[in-house]
Amino acid sequence: MPTSVPRTRGVRITDLARLGAAWAGSTVALIITGALLPGFSAASWWSYAAVAAAAGIVGLALRPALVEVSARVGWVAVLLTALLGQAVIMYAAIRLVPGIESTGWTALAATWVSAGVGTVISWAFTAGTDDGLITSLAGRARRKATVADPEVDGVLFVQLDGLPFPVLQWAVQSGAVPHLRHWLASGDYRLREWTPQLPCTTPASQLGILHGTVDGIPAFRWYDRELNRVLVANRPADARVIEDRHSTGRGLLCDDGVSISNLFTGDAARSLLTMSRAEVSRGSTQTRRAFAWFFNSPSGFMRSFTRTVGEILKERWQARRQVRRDLDPRVHRDWTFALLRAVTNSLLRDLNTALVAEELRRGTKSIYVDYVDYDEIAHHAGMFRPEALASLDGLDRALGALAQLAASAPRRYRLVVLSDHGQSQGTPFADRYGVTLGDLCSGLMDEHVQNLDASVEGLGRADSLAGDLASGGVTGKLAVRANQGLARAQRTPVPGDTAEEPVVVLGSGNLGLVYIRGERRWTLDALAREWPALVPGLAAHPGIGFVAGIDDGGRAWAIGPRGRSDIAGGAVEGEDPLAAYGPHAARVLGRALLLPEAPDLYVNSTFDPVTGDVAAFEGLVGSHGGLGGWQDRAVLLGPADLMADLPERIEGADQLHRVLVKMLEASGQRAALRDVPS
Repeated sequence: MPTSVPRTRGVRITDLARLGAAWAGSTVALIITGALLPGFSAASWWSYAAVAAAAGIVGLALRPALVEVSARVGWVAVLLTALLGQAVIMYAAIRLVPGIESTGWTALAATWVSAGVGTVISWAFTAGTDDGLITSLAGRARRKATVADPEVDGVLFVQLDGLPFPVLQWAVQSGAVPHLRHWLASGDYRLREWTPQLPCTTPASQLGILHGTVDGIPAFRWYDRELNRVLVANRPADARVIEDRHSTGRGLLCDDGVSISNLFTGDAARSLLTMSRAEVSRGSTQTRRAFAWFFNSPSGFMRSFTRTVGEILKERWQARRQVRRDLDPRVHRDWTFALLRAVTNSLLRDLNTALVAEELRRGTKSIYVDYVDYDEIAHHAGMFRPEALASLDGLDRALGALAQLAASAPRRYRLVVLSDHGQSQGTPFADRYGVTLGDLCSGLMDEHVQNLDASVEGLGRADSLAGDLASGGVTGKLAVRANQGLARAQRTPVPGDTAEEPVVVLGSGNLGLVYIRGERRWTLDALAREWPALVPGLAAHPGIGFVAGIDDGGRAWAIGPRGRSDIAGGAVEGEDPLAAYGPHAARVLGRALLLPEAPDLYVNSTFDPVTGDVAAFEGLVGSHGGLGGWQDRAVLLGPADLMADLPERIEGADQLHRVLVKMLEASGQRAALRDVPS
């Protein structure tokens, strides 16, 4: 596995160099703090150096106890320890060193000022890299566990959410992702493209990747005929329903695996920040412990705090810059998105890395973690915009950090990088045509319509973090209130919802879904008899590329403005409505339409092959869900030996699941499962 940390004496030399640099930086920070803060002074700079050294020694003794106690008590204790723990350590160090003048309050203030100064010094000397984070996590990783089967390789799966294959390919060629570029140029790793099924969404892809099936997931959210309500895949209760329906106990992570920040568990024995188990394992001690270890480092809290604030300010400036430059396409970017971006691109990224580092230290056989940075920004800024492309640099640094941390693990790890889908771009349907898909259907049918087109993907990611905080007590109550606020922001029905409009219309990127409430699925013929203007009216709209459904005989059809196609038979009447969407369009659409959970109508927006534009039925400039553009062009990157003998084409997350299972088996895993019938 590529890594810049060799398993030799050089590790000790590097550690000593970093220890010396940290001591020198802390000393300088304390000297500057003494100059800035009245009531905090020393007889000489040697006293500051002695305090910096003493703080390091006291921290080694006290920090493990502070972390363990706070992790077991709850999130309030973790946050209090993050705020005050280093002050306690600093005050103890000051009391041990003569020649320092300070009170308890000035020790607290000195802690924060020196941490801030130290963060600036660290950033300046590391050119903004993640060396400080790696050093902090590596210190704990070196206290590694022992494993019974060190000859078995571990596999770390890192999902770069929503990253299109052409975008990563361009980033590698341009040198924007230096770690990935080096790994590929060395020949140690290979890069492949795979094709997600329809719908091109995280729920469908993650269910396929982690559990081996893409059945039962017609979109990101959909009307469930059996439950008579809308299911939303990133709501914990709904994610659990989905997984319980499809889990066989033989998922990707069933052999001593862990799921981190995903929708589903992959049958892992342990799951952290995972939606389908959030209500079962809220506030896990392990999550708090990992968080506490990072936040209780001298600069950990300050690092995340400054990065979070910086991300908010950067987002507001970039949003205004898009308006000033009159960029097209674009959407309104409000403070809610700024906060979500700060959570996903700083706090959640660091937390994910800390949790993975802990699993590497434990020697967990298989780890699957989802980093959502690019996807979240591209949704609102656009997939080619500078802020979206800049997030790839942060993800590349995270991959480099994980590779470096894996060098200290009790077993060798193989790194596999993949994306769950790609993205396409364009002005949202409602902004372009002045009408939502729900309103269009309502007018054509003369019916009341329940229209659900608010973007909920990013809110769900924040919800997973808030949900993990809800562990009872004061923290739990605060987190429950946060969850309720997020649910209101999603504006999506909850279990027991009394909404009974006869028609449900949902947006999932540039893929729309139309359901008639009830247990039966309506055919194209039945819809024509009841609402004769609906299908022709939708197909004729300039923003809609095709409408798809099944007829009374069970045949799947795609209907466009100037023709229709028998998807299975291949016969075309007039112009083929699928011609612009690629040769695979009929296959993936036909597969989706024949699932019993499919809507009565799929509605796909137009696709402009010149600009690459689609028109999302949500308020997003970057979207995925349907056909058109790069949303069904995803990434697979792995060690050259594991990437050998792959199928010529990987189409569907269920097929990718089988590829990844073979990688685990080639690494020595799942031996006990090979002879057990599935």
